Amino acid sequence: MTRIVFIAILLIAAGFAQADVLILDEVRQVERMELPRNGQDMAAVENDFGAPDQRHSAVGEPPITRWDYEDYSVYFEHDLVLFTVLREGAVIEKG
Repeated sequence: MTRIVFIAILLIAAGFAQADVLILDEVRQVERMELPRNGQDMAAVENDFGAPDQRHSAVGEPPITRWDYEDYSVYFEHDLVLFTVLREGAVIEKG
């Protein structure tokens, strides 16, 4: 019984180690991608990346607006980029 528990713990630990490596690889790739930067205004984003596929109306106070592109969404406070979020599967290179 002790061996089974020990083997199960090793298998679980190996799975976590693999997940950490994949996440680090994706983070490194994202750092090399051309994406809107925090602080850019809407005009600069549209000039650099083109018109979004969809524009969502502002919500809340301060107003938060979302623009959707094929691989990511850009969130603005007023007209400045707060952050850019990749869609699931947007990081193409694996391994």
